[in-house]
Amino acid sequence: MKVEFISPFVTATISVLETETGRTIPIEKGQLTLEASSHTCQDVTVLIGVIGAVQGIVIYGMSERTAKNIVSALLDERIVVFNEMVESAVAEMGNVITGIASAELEKAGYPSTIAPPTVISGRGVVISTINIKRLQIPIKTEFGDIEIGIALRENNLR
Repeated sequence: MKVEFISPFVTATISVLETETGRTIPIEKGQLTLEASSHTCQDVTVLIGVIGAVQGIVIYGMSERTAKNIVSALLDERIVVFNEMVESAVAEMGNVITGIASAELEKAGYPSTIAPPTVISGRGVVISTINIKRLQIPIKTEFGDIEIGIALRENNLR
């Protein structure tokens, strides 16, 4: 997987969290790993397909607590129940992050479009990326941990 496919997603994640909460957020990137398992490891997973000069999926995983903490910060009110509103907000956050990253990929010569987000609740759901290796990027924030899974490859048909 090319490095230029990874950086836009990390940068966009930080940018969206800071822009939407209106404050600078200390963020720590964890160790990058290639994911051998095709199972979700988090309570909440936002899945977004990418097609064009780059194809594959981007996955944002987090605990329910992290999702509620993020939405609490976005709304500036305490959210205690994981409900459809939290699910929708987290899906839209993934959509915005992927949209911004997609624009950066286009600037690098890889125009692509994204699919609407899909939210998966629960751990252990199989998400196969077939022949595309998935790079996992753990990000630690004050809201909790977010895992960005990137399974993208250059589309040789362009």
